[in-house]
Amino acid sequence: MTSAIRHVTIDCADAYGLGSFWARALGQPLHEDDEPGDPEALLEGAGLLFVTVAEPKTVKNRLHLDLQPQDRTRDEEVDRLLAVGATLVDDRRNADGTGWVVLADPEGNEFCVERSAAERAG
Repeated sequence: MTSAIRHVTIDCADAYGLGSFWARALGQPLHEDDEPGDPEALLEGAGLLFVTVAEPKTVKNRLHLDLQPQDRTRDEEVDRLLAVGATLVDDRRNADGTGWVVLADPEGNEFCVERSAAERAG
């Protein structure tokens, strides 16, 4: 028998706060039982579990999420994510439209925004 990944767990200073950012970023609700101050918050549809820990983030992520917009362009998605609390870390967009953008969530965890499927096809 093999194993399946149940959640990707993200250590953070504020599970509910960071979970709320990712809920807005991915357009999915936190679990109905999650409340501010809880030590854990679950974004079930994305399989992301946020767990409050005492230690702050100190170095670059060894694992990160790559987001691909479903109903907008990469650049529109970057603008939307910046508006909901992400910060720009590195702009890897190229003049020919290829490339990606590295952002960080409110606790500094890096993630990338790639081109949409429509942009890749066109």
